[in-house]
Amino acid sequence: MFHILVVDDDKHTRMLFRAVLEAENYTVFTAENGIEALEIIDREHIDLVVLDIMMPYMDGYEFTKTLRTTDSNLPVLMVSAKQLPEEKRLGFMAGTDDYMTKPVDEEEMILRIKALLRRARIANEQKLTVGEVTLDYRSLTVSGHGSVQELPQKEFMLLYKLLSFPGQIFTRIQLMDEIWGQESETGWETVTVHIGRLRRRFEGWQEFEIVSVRGLGYKAVKKI
Repeated sequence: MFHILVVDDDKHTRMLFRAVLEAENYTVFTAENGIEALEIIDREHIDLVVLDIMMPYMDGYEFTKTLRTTDSNLPVLMVSAKQLPEEKRLGFMAGTDDYMTKPVDEEEMILRIKALLRRARIANEQKLTVGEVTLDYRSLTVSGHGSVQELPQKEFMLLYKLLSFPGQIFTRIQLMDEIWGQESETGWETVTVHIGRLRRRFEGWQEFEIVSVRGLGYKAVKKI
């Protein structure tokens, strides 16, 4: 079960987010400010932080910068009433992984949290093996058939994602959101381009195949 830390100085927001997240079977911790949040992270296993910006003692920007100085890859979702592009830019520069503005659409928040957790899990697993083929997340390489290929980051992440869930269909929009990010201005057509490159790169490999599902998207099929 994933552990999520909600950091907000507003009691009602903490209570609301706790209820929404617990309804999704997450274990929820809460903090009123960044200092208290860092203390919780020191003593508890936390998988993701939902974070307000305007808080006393240590605001969301400072908290995120402090977190990143420890080389932490802990996913952070900023949720703030600040809506100006400059304010969002400051959030991403501080190190947040995603940004939402209040009032929050609860369903969208859950979808973004799930996407961030999936990306974090893929990154943390580091390696994936399919028969004699190994995908190494740290080096972005695919080893097999007597060769080692270093892939462009997005190509590697796309292949890793599909092979992590063999048989599961992903739409182009899902893949765009998870790999390129919801803030990306790149069109979903780029997914088709990257799929084409992967197919050409691994044409003839017997271990797996990337299959188009008409009208839906793509899935990876393991053959080993």
